[in-house]
Amino acid sequence: MTLPLLPGMSFDRKLGKDKFHKSQCFDYRNDVAVHVGESKSGIGGDLMPGGKPKPKHSCYPKGDGPQAPAWVAFDRQVLCFDAYFQESVHEMREEQHRIRKCKIYFYLEDDSIQVIERRVENSGIPQGTLIRRHRIPLPPPRDEEYYTVEHFNVGKQLTLYSRSFHITGCDNFTHNFLRKLGVRVNKPADTPSDPYTKHRQELQESMQPMRPYEKEDTLQQFLENDRRVLRFYCHWDDTESMFGDPRECVLHYFLADDTVEIREIIPPNSGRDAVPLFLRRQKLPKEPTDMYQPGQITKRTVLNVFGPTGHGGRYILDSLKTGAVHSEYYDHSDLLIGAVLNVWGRKFRVSACDDFTQEYYRSKYGVEDFPTINFKDENSTKKEREIPPYNGFGSEEDSLCNCLNLIPKPPRRDFIKFMEKDRHGLESNVLRFVAKMDTQKPIEVDRRFTISYFLSDDTVLVFEPPQRNSGIIGGKFLERGRVKKPDGVNYYSAKDLYIGNHVELCKHSFILIDADEYAVNYMEAHSEEFPQANINLILPKLLRILENDLREIKRMFEGADARKTGRITYNAFKSVVKNVGRDELSEHEILTTARYFGERKSNEDNSLTLAATVQEQLRKVNYENFSLMHQACVYQDKDSTGFIPMSELRNIAKSFKLPVQDRILQALIQISNTSDEGHTDYDQFIRFLNWRDHPVTSQKYAPNLAFGVELNERDGPFENLNNISYMEILTSLGYRD
Repeated sequence: MTLPLLPGMSFDRKLGKDKFHKSQCFDYRNDVAVHVGESKSGIGGDLMPGGKPKPKHSCYPKGDGPQAPAWVAFDRQVLCFDAYFQESVHEMREEQHRIRKCKIYFYLEDDSIQVIERRVENSGIPQGTLIRRHRIPLPPPRDEEYYTVEHFNVGKQLTLYSRSFHITGCDNFTHNFLRKLGVRVNKPADTPSDPYTKHRQELQESMQPMRPYEKEDTLQQFLENDRRVLRFYCHWDDTESMFGDPRECVLHYFLADDTVEIREIIPPNSGRDAVPLFLRRQKLPKEPTDMYQPGQITKRTVLNVFGPTGHGGRYILDSLKTGAVHSEYYDHSDLLIGAVLNVWGRKFRVSACDDFTQEYYRSKYGVEDFPTINFKDENSTKKEREIPPYNGFGSEEDSLCNCLNLIPKPPRRDFIKFMEKDRHGLESNVLRFVAKMDTQKPIEVDRRFTISYFLSDDTVLVFEPPQRNSGIIGGKFLERGRVKKPDGVNYYSAKDLYIGNHVELCKHSFILIDADEYAVNYMEAHSEEFPQANINLILPKLLRILENDLREIKRMFEGADARKTGRITYNAFKSVVKNVGRDELSEHEILTTARYFGERKSNEDNSLTLAATVQEQLRKVNYENFSLMHQACVYQDKDSTGFIPMSELRNIAKSFKLPVQDRILQALIQISNTSDEGHTDYDQFIRFLNWRDHPVTSQKYAPNLAFGVELNERDGPFENLNNISYMEILTSLGYRD
């Protein structure tokens, strides 16, 4: 019965409403006017005609603390329910319906649902994900709403896309979560059995095999011992056979399938081929047998018990295996230290094992002692390689490489030493000595030789300067190369060459009688490498010789000092030391002492050194415009005086593109002769440059008699000595008046 529309008899429709605006329900989409206000509210918040209510999500009670959105608060939280649905089967006698079990997952973060059916082997039904994850609407007529957490509970029936799912249980997390929401969770229900599954199970149980199958379960052994391998070190003594020797091998025992593999350890240069396996992976029988014929070894034995074939004969399997061939194989219990294994007729003795194998036997069998058997003969010594004698062809190092390698290789050089001791500018790093033969033959007494020692590769070169009317053709006496000492083992080194020493080169004995200034200076600069030039080693030796006769030595020095200046010449000093020392000091040690306590002449010829430097630079670039440069200088010399101004000479050198730096060119002009007017001698300047017609030697000092000619002005180590202070020598030896 409706109330009449009288005052006081009607309700106010606006009561409790707050939105009275008119919503925009139409808009343009791709230039087409469409209705877009299905979920928008009308005047007063009521649903408009033709509109759809906005779907609601699950509501959860609010807790303490800051509120977080559902996708943060319930991230990775899922409710899991056990369910089943019944599917009708038509036109089958064995079954009328089928029970299919599945899992229903409800994701709390967005109320999405996923249904997964467990796969059954040989079912013939597509199984797995039945419904992918998404929000599922309620069945009609409430299909505008979606399932929420309130719709789920044990014992309920859900209709998902016209398929009814019966929830029978849930997991512990789901049970506790529903309890916290205030839902009374029902008791788990039983899932009805599937008639067809029950029929198949009864059919399989009723079936009896016609033959007694023997199943060997090796899967468990494989899963437990996969990748577990016992390693043993063993050896096979094959010395009794021709060209046989002890063979060292490694035995691998695979616990996964009880197979054995043997690998041989082939030492280098043994002459054997590096085969990958000595014995391929297989089960190793304890007693080797002959090869069986095809069909002789089978897994089953067949017995004919009902007559011949074709006359009603039948065959049955022999369950007792009366005709089977049994073989015993090696097991891990047979592999012990010292055990002898029969590997197809070859006796292998186990000598050691690795740490994993020791731990395995310690934990499984309680074995604690694992001694190592040394199968190698300790008394036998390795035969040393016999090097054939040097045949004289090529260098000895090059010939030795043919004996050490099958493919000859060139001898290795010390490249670092070569770079450090190679020629750098005027530093030749070559020690030159003058030598004579240690012989009494008159024809060879006057022969002189220049022995050059190259520090870059420790090689020796002997050159004999030609001497006029000597009857001997000079030239190269010994090719450059390393030379052995008379012992035939060691090679000559730099410290073996010093003045006064006897050396034997290729069965020729030489006496070193002189050296150039560069060699003496180099030896004194590197005195730690040359004992004959080390004054710290010479003074104690000199003190040991002269300590008992210092006063007598002083009188002898004073007798040689006619002017009483406290200084004597080198020859006088050498004569006194020779008389007292009785040849205990070498001539080079005497020279080092005299140079240390004597006054040296200042003979630094800077002009020749500078000219040699410039000529070497011009020779490298093959510069030869000296005649044209001389003609240009003559043209500038109007008065034919031989001198032109320095600026003109510098301009001429620049015009001919002289490849010399400005500072070196200026220094070369300054060392040339000048006139009273300050002009430069251009003839001398061009001679300094002309490396072809007027070469300047880069060796500052030439040894005496090195080229068979007595030089009037020699600049060597002996000529540089003057006025040796014998009082300083006696004072350093501890003499006091």
